[in-house]
Amino acid sequence: MIALVAGATRGTGRGIAVALGEIGATVYCTGRSTRERPSEIGRPETIEETAERVSAAGGTGIPVQVDHLDPEQVAALAERVERKQGRLDVLVNDVWGSDHLWEWDTPVWKHDMDKGLRLLRLAVETHIVTSRFLLPLLIRGGDGLVVEVTDGTWEFNQTRYRENVYYDLAKMSVNRLAFAWSNELRPHGGTAVAITPGFLRSEAMLDGFGVTEENWREAKADPTWLVSETPLYAGRAVAALAADPDRRRWSGRSLTSGELAEAYGFTDADGSRPQVWRFITEVREPGGDADPAAYR
Repeated sequence: MIALVAGATRGTGRGIAVALGEIGATVYCTGRSTRERPSEIGRPETIEETAERVSAAGGTGIPVQVDHLDPEQVAALAERVERKQGRLDVLVNDVWGSDHLWEWDTPVWKHDMDKGLRLLRLAVETHIVTSRFLLPLLIRGGDGLVVEVTDGTWEFNQTRYRENVYYDLAKMSVNRLAFAWSNELRPHGGTAVAITPGFLRSEAMLDGFGVTEENWREAKADPTWLVSETPLYAGRAVAALAADPDRRRWSGRSLTSGELAEAYGFTDADGSRPQVWRFITEVREPGGDADPAAYR
């Protein structure tokens, strides 16, 4: 299996790359941050480290520095994959890199417009550019898989305003892209879905709460944190889809990692099956007091 995870440097992208490694895939891990040249985000994670983790998990990780806003770089990436592999089976659009650009609960007339528009380019335009150059390679096999990674399903987001107009539009747009790709891939036998993790224990989130993966429960956070998940959980959702010969039944849908865990039987790294979106809608939003452990 040949896979490409666009935006594999950290967080969900890294989790997906590693989980694909667990099923033996060759995974191109792309992003902007390398050991020699970090991106504007300035965090320590790199695509080389992700690729090493893919290989340690049982696959073959290949790091490639790419700015997915640059069509020439993405075209060169597609040519490299075609030259080396001759095909692409799985494409994951996970490019985001915008945490430093959005302002929480800020109306459009107060939000920095340049930052907001940059966010939209990073979160949406990158996915379109990547698909433009990689989908021609993916459709050759007749049953390729495209995964769009977002925050919140279509159903959840359509009735809730997500933080500010830029973030809201970005996350809803990515869901719509999966629907678009499902229509464009259908004549070629391909599948496209959107996947959203739950409350994610990413590297940045753990740092923000001042905890590690070993003591994450000690964070002073909303009770929803107790139903949080590692990036590997969404990764195993993608791996399960990639390994499923009947995955076309999901095409065009917007799915959660927890929903796919129930369908396929995989677990998070600790053996649990967190259901954070159910906890949010059934407990937190109505003001209930159910034990978060019941949703793991």
